[in-house]
Amino acid sequence: MNGFLVEEMERKPLTIHEAKKLLEKVDPEKADQIQKRTLDYVTKFSSIDGEDARAMVRELVKETGLTEQEAVEVVNIMPKTREELRTFTVGWRKLTPTDVLDKILSILNSRRPKASS
Repeated sequence: MNGFLVEEMERKPLTIHEAKKLLEKVDPEKADQIQKRTLDYVTKFSSIDGEDARAMVRELVKETGLTEQEAVEVVNIMPKTREELRTFTVGWRKLTPTDVLDKILSILNSRRPKASS
């Protein structure tokens, strides 16, 4: 053994908001360049409240049969049209019926942030 303690950490897909919250805990003076750039990115693109994002993930998994990974991907991108959504489902290498795509969009739209005037 090399003398280092290795802590087993849980691996799970994170929403952009969850990644932002984790990165905000890192001391800016000790953050490496990747952490700083990632924090900048997630700050710019985190448009949904963390609780709403995680609730959407749970609802998508339960109501549409998406995996947690697929649901997180969809919530992070928040596609607005069936065509935008199909861009992702092609990468999942499975056929997603139109009624399921419409259900996904319905769930996203029910919690989508309202555009400010």
